[in-house]
Amino acid sequence: MINTTSYTVNLSSYSIGADAYKQIPYAARFLGKKVVAIGGKTALSKAKAAIIEGIAGSDIEILDFVWYGGECTHENSHMLMELPQVQQADILFAVGGGRAIDTVKYAAHLMDKPLFTFPTVGSNCAAFSAQAIMYYPGGSYRGNFPTKPCNHCFINSAIIADSPEPLFWAGIGDALSKEFEVVFATQDDQFFHTTLLGQQISRVCTAPILENGKKALDDFRAHRNSFELIQVILDIIISTGLASNLTTTADNSYYYNSMLAHCVYYGSTVTKKGHNHLHGEVVALGTLVQVAYAGDMEMMRKLMKFNYSIGLPVCFDDIEIEEDEFETMYEKFKTSAGWKHKPKCVSKEHFFEIMKEVNRLGRAYKASQEQ
Repeated sequence: MINTTSYTVNLSSYSIGADAYKQIPYAARFLGKKVVAIGGKTALSKAKAAIIEGIAGSDIEILDFVWYGGECTHENSHMLMELPQVQQADILFAVGGGRAIDTVKYAAHLMDKPLFTFPTVGSNCAAFSAQAIMYYPGGSYRGNFPTKPCNHCFINSAIIADSPEPLFWAGIGDALSKEFEVVFATQDDQFFHTTLLGQQISRVCTAPILENGKKALDDFRAHRNSFELIQVILDIIISTGLASNLTTTADNSYYYNSMLAHCVYYGSTVTKKGHNHLHGEVVALGTLVQVAYAGDMEMMRKLMKFNYSIGLPVCFDDIEIEEDEFETMYEKFKTSAGWKHKPKCVSKEHFFEIMKEVNRLGRAYKASQEQ
């Protein structure tokens, strides 16, 4: 759609490197002095010393380090908002992975407080995107909720390189979906500047993963802070986050950020065993479905080969989902923003057909590689 009204686009800034936290005082100079750091228990334990070191010699005061509650729910966001130290803070620090950051992001949005994000894992673009993916207390998907983007993102590559390997591995799978979902989602509409910019940024999300992903994963395992690792971290957090922010809007007049790949993930959260698998792990399989639905079987086979090379899923067996659960998945993912804004060519029946076809092709590919 074409936007002819007045509007504002807020783009976040970021710092990356082993000493990225030393930029905190500069980034905070116009925003305030009192802060609360909120995040996961492990994330806070890993980042606390570096944050304290980063603000040393400045006038920034850390009021507290607070656990976010363990799940990204409305209930936990509101719990944080009731804490006196959070209410007193000028700036909220969101520390950890996607669920911790989104919990704090949602609270900061409702409280209209400045937000700094400190991703401690390279698993998704939550630290940079302007939306929170929320869940019910039981863990099933609740919905995507628009938020303001962070004011600044601090990516300490040394901390990320010391994070759990499965999260970085799954982050590679998540980032690989961005171009294919955005380009597919925008096919029916006429662009204006913001959405065109978002689509073009999405197009630079694939090559760095395919070119550097395997080497980056090897370097991650060896704790090497390499060029390839940095490129992939930036792809996962920044490139996909920028594309996300430019392809969504708070009033839901358009939504191009996610499509069929993420529908597979949202549906997996209500299956018997699929919900036990990581977000990006499931999305990696969803991307194969997404690309196959678009009719680009050559690219689908290229991505399947890449997935297999680093252990990402190539069929639904790999994420423990049976084909007779597709209907249950549909009942969940049909409520997602991506499905609600799907192009005219998308139907439930054809989506199921493609899911089954990818499952068949993935099983055959695995069999051919394991002979």
